[in-house]
Amino acid sequence: MKLHELHPAEGSTTAQKRLGRGTGSGLGKTSGKGHKGAKARSGGGKRPGFEGGQMPLYRRIPKRGFNNIFGTEFAEVNVESLEEKFNDGDTVTVEKLLEAGIIKKTLDGVKILGNGDLTKKLTVQAQKFTAGAKEKIEAAGGKAEVI
Repeated sequence: MKLHELHPAEGSTTAQKRLGRGTGSGLGKTSGKGHKGAKARSGGGKRPGFEGGQMPLYRRIPKRGFNNIFGTEFAEVNVESLEEKFNDGDTVTVEKLLEAGIIKKTLDGVKILGNGDLTKKLTVQAQKFTAGAKEKIEAAGGKAEVI
């Protein structure tokens, strides 16, 4: 095999369309674009969401809400769910909360809330704690560690 003998596999390439080269080519005159209209013109076509001049849906619906780009969203866990899933003396981390199925995803971190009672001595590691949750963890003899 020599360099000049190389060619692409049969059927893997197609010849380019030579538009506007006479009627005999099958792509002369209007060059396969039909007659007139937006699609026949250069730069033609309509933008996404165009509804033929009718007021488009994205402008008919009122604007609502505000999206704070600096806002943080925490996965929230109550103290009572720690009581159910963990044993005395355990260290509760974000990974262990995911494994136990208490949280589905971490978002911007985990926040421990103070709803329910805690009797087990746990070392809890999370991004945030409410004052009530911190009190309950420490009252049970555990530690609340901010990561």
